[in-house]
Amino acid sequence: MARVDVSRYQTFGQINDRLDELVGQVRDKDVSLEHSLDLFDEAIALGSKAVSLVDATDFSPEEEARLADTEAQAEKDGEPADAPEAEPKPAADGQ
Repeated sequence: MARVDVSRYQTFGQINDRLDELVGQVRDKDVSLEHSLDLFDEAIALGSKAVSLVDATDFSPEEEARLADTEAQAEKDGEPADAPEAEPKPAADGQ
């Protein structure tokens, strides 16, 4: 397997945009399994690049405190820190 070059993606926004493109391509029914696997390899490389960006980021004390609060609340709620809030469920009796 050849190493995927993701050097052109330098920000989280660029990585996220490319990942969105990859998802769209993989969902296309006309894409071969082999090409889908190549796209998967690129997605893995992009994920690794995103992790490297996080590891290299210097957060301010306020940002670190905010992140810690978000993670603590998510653990308390039993969901991942980046999970969207659940939609309220309708009442069983129709009210």
